Amino acid sequence: MREISNQGRLPRRHVLLGATAATLLAAPSRLALAALAPTPRQTPGPFYPHHLPLDSDNDLVRITGHAQDAAGTITHISGRILDVDGQPISDAKVEIWQCDSHGRYHYVDDRNPAPLDPDFQGYGTTVSARDGGYRFRTIRPVPYPGRTAHIHFTVTAPRGRRLVTQMYIAGEPLNQRDPVLTQMHDSAARAAVIVALAPASEVEPAALAGTFDIVMD
Repeated sequence: MREISNQGRLPRRHVLLGATAATLLAAPSRLALAALAPTPRQTPGPFYPHHLPLDSDNDLVRITGHAQDAAGTITHISGRILDVDGQPISDAKVEIWQCDSHGRYHYVDDRNPAPLDPDFQGYGTTVSARDGGYRFRTIRPVPYPGRTAHIHFTVTAPRGRRLVTQMYIAGEPLNQRDPVLTQMHDSAARAAVIVALAPASEVEPAALAGTFDIVMD
């Protein structure tokens, strides 16, 4: 298994941060000027893996030993794990899981009859760096029956604090009808879990990138 490093120089296809994200990661002082609202907690859903894949690093697009990448639009998600005072939380375990480009979850009893993408990892994990930074290389999430496009996140801090939440994509038409997202009636809470994706050809050709900072109470 390989891990996309949170520190140091990376191979070109694994450089995850565009200019916007790099600026954010370099400026923790601005985030610490005022208390931050905790990221809203959300259901883990019924699709957390029953068993974890042998390859469970933070690159969900390429499985060790497979000849090709997963189907879908490659998307780089990065951000920082922070406390409410804007201070970084290092050594936090960050897990994500999502359906593949066909709308199928892996390693669960998914009744979706769509074909399974054998080249998609489905689940990944990493550990936050000293500045709280984390990063994943995955695919742009897609809707599946009954839900808008989203990525599940779980963050476990070193002292055992745990946050389960979900990340949504700005501009998705189904956001307005999603049964989980629409339960949040506070507009600021909804905005905290909705991330804009933008072209990031400077990161990887034809890829997208977005920043999702997670605040733990």
